[in-house]
Amino acid sequence: MNRLLIANRGEIAVRIIRACRDEGIETVAVYADADRDAPFVAMANQAFALGGDSPADTYLDGQKIIAIAQRASADAIHPGYGFLSENAGFAAAVEDAGLIWIGPDPAVITALGDKIEARRIAQAVGAPLVAGTPGPVETPADALAFAREHGLPIAIKAAFGGGGRGMKVAWRLGEVEELFQSATREAMAAFGRGECFIEQFLDRPRHIEAQVLADRHGTVKVLGTRDCSLQRRNQKLVEEAPAPFLTDDQRQRIHDSARAICAHAGYSGAGTVEYLLSANGTISFLEVNTRLQVEHPVTEETTGIDLVRGMIAVARGAKLADDSVPAPRGHSIEFRINAEDVARGFLPTPGPIDRFDAPAGPGIRLDSGVVAGSVIPGSFDSMMAKLIVTGATRTEAIARARRALAEFRIDGVATVLPFHRAVLDAPDFRAEDGTFRVHTRWIETDFAETLAAAVAPHARVTPAPAPALLRLAIEIDGKRHELGLPAGIMAAAPGAPAPEATPAPDEATVTAPVPGTLTAWQAEDGATVEAGQVIAVVEAMKMETRVEAHRAGRLKHLREAGASVAFGDAFAQILPD
Repeated sequence: MNRLLIANRGEIAVRIIRACRDEGIETVAVYADADRDAPFVAMANQAFALGGDSPADTYLDGQKIIAIAQRASADAIHPGYGFLSENAGFAAAVEDAGLIWIGPDPAVITALGDKIEARRIAQAVGAPLVAGTPGPVETPADALAFAREHGLPIAIKAAFGGGGRGMKVAWRLGEVEELFQSATREAMAAFGRGECFIEQFLDRPRHIEAQVLADRHGTVKVLGTRDCSLQRRNQKLVEEAPAPFLTDDQRQRIHDSARAICAHAGYSGAGTVEYLLSANGTISFLEVNTRLQVEHPVTEETTGIDLVRGMIAVARGAKLADDSVPAPRGHSIEFRINAEDVARGFLPTPGPIDRFDAPAGPGIRLDSGVVAGSVIPGSFDSMMAKLIVTGATRTEAIARARRALAEFRIDGVATVLPFHRAVLDAPDFRAEDGTFRVHTRWIETDFAETLAAAVAPHARVTPAPAPALLRLAIEIDGKRHELGLPAGIMAAAPGAPAPEATPAPDEATVTAPVPGTLTAWQAEDGATVEAGQVIAVVEAMKMETRVEAHRAGRLKHLREAGASVAFGDAFAQILPD
């Protein structure tokens, strides 16, 4: 393995490039138009444009990526996480093209990536499970029937996804059908398949996971646990290793069942087995992520094992020494640094980064995909970087994290830094009395008032003035070059569509809460709506935001479903009925 293509972007692409440099392997980057100036593109030995800005046209286009790998004479492809990382068809196509796939075998991805088949495997090895549907749910009405039979809350989950995409939790019968449709749309947008299944959702559970590294010789090694309970919209924000406040029996059950599930499936490479742990101690298997996790650095910091290099070694045929669980060395906490406005419900805020001053010092690691001057595109995930803080104990890690977060400064886009600072002051998280009260809905429930009082809305980013010189990137044999043209040269391009005119905002106007795509209308044009009723869905950075009517009246559509909207754009009116 001499040259490796990275089928991903952002900080994980940078992470893989660094691991390859340590291994003496050349790297090939692929990039969407919006990522042409990203650090990972400049860091790679070669970089090729994918041509496009949507996930479907770029990082989800497997044929295009494989063609570039062959053109660049790459030996292997590493998918990172998200996008095609858990796509068995892509993995098989990589191998069929004569390339090395850095991940588990396609058949294993198929078995474990199908959340329903994964449940069957977990049942076969005796892993703990809650009730769920035996297969994908066909209609919203079927979802409602399951909720009525088994009770609420229920989790509606993408059968072929992961990472919280395409997952919705219904707490009221009245929202089940709408959330089923939303989960289906979100799964289709993120993974290309919309099938969803349903299972009981444990109230106020913790999210615990076990990191696994397995070779191709039958050895499965569990590298300890992580707690990932601090979530918003089922997206993790803070993770730590080892998972604190578990009993010895709970930890052992998680280690043993994770190893058994992966051994039964014939797993190889890095993977994660996820569980829910209820307040009464009930453990339930959740899913297996057949890829590297975003939060893998906390395991690396507490074990001393480089998981990316471990994946490469396994793909090269290396054999693990044994299957023992290493004793953790200290405690590590990861903070995802997302471009999101905390005070506006964690809405994604794409835009330019004017300042990016990261912390340093003992116990501090930063995995970043951006620098000052980078622009966060609205087409992709909102995560910019990850701050990983390690100490000899959890108490020391928290103290160092408070210092590091106080040093961290990002200007331009909104960030979740104020949220992280508030979390470290929360007694529920600090658990100095020995009781850890955080659960997967803690942010939206127990912590909501404290957070609202601690964090003010971010000043909205305004479009930057047109530069005096328009920079265009061109590619020659996988190397990027830049041309400078007068900025106005593109302004009057023949055939360019005129901007869509919309009424000036007034008390009747409904405006876009986030820049993105108007994915779907939830109420027909001309329909009578009530205040608080969901009328539309706007998708940004692969997440859906539901837009509610601000008053009662007659709905008038100003944009068609599928239209792009900027923050504050008027896309509907609610007129007196």
